[in-house]
Amino acid sequence: MFNFLVSYDAEGGAYTLTKGGFICLAMILVLLLIGAAFLFNKQHSVKLGTKQLVFSAVAIALGFATSYLKIYSMPWGGSVTLCSMLFICLVGYFYGPKLGLIAALSYGILQLFQDGGSYMLDPFQVCCDYFFSFMALGLSGFFSNKKNGLLIGYIVGILGRGVFLSIGGYIYWMSYMPESFPKILSGIYPIVYNYSYILIEGIITVAIISIPAVKDALKRIKETAIA
Repeated sequence: MFNFLVSYDAEGGAYTLTKGGFICLAMILVLLLIGAAFLFNKQHSVKLGTKQLVFSAVAIALGFATSYLKIYSMPWGGSVTLCSMLFICLVGYFYGPKLGLIAALSYGILQLFQDGGSYMLDPFQVCCDYFFSFMALGLSGFFSNKKNGLLIGYIVGILGRGVFLSIGGYIYWMSYMPESFPKILSGIYPIVYNYSYILIEGIITVAIISIPAVKDALKRIKETAIA
């Protein structure tokens, strides 16, 4: 069983996770995220009904549609879109972390289909680039009842997405860099690369939702969504 999860590199003198180990780790992380959502969602009294499903479906659809409206595309995947991440964060902001994480995971699956498997190298890499990274947007639900909850939740969500994308980039994508690429930068480059487009979109989105008229409109939409 241990050999299924971990392999030993005699030459390097180090233990590394096998593919089975990565899969098990991915399952554990998913269970922890879902468990955390159920634990914290006890403080929310919103029950899942037709209205919640409709609002969530519309938010996911808007997020998916705006993901095609790319302001700038990065050469190795990733892009600055027209506030697509905001729509996914709205589900958590409306209904809390449980539904927020589920909606974000659903969106991640849609993104996987959208890319048509172009960026699939390994099960754990798929989890990092699609499932975990987009589920992080559902973390906005933990701030749904806080002052400036959407703003804080959105920032936490996109930063969390960048963490998982950077992990996947470091473990898998750095091996595709040319041999002339400085090895000393291998630990920094995935972080700089992924956060470059995430933060640009984040700044644009924060500027938009900070406009008083937009802020009031989103507040009224939330009141309608949970009424």
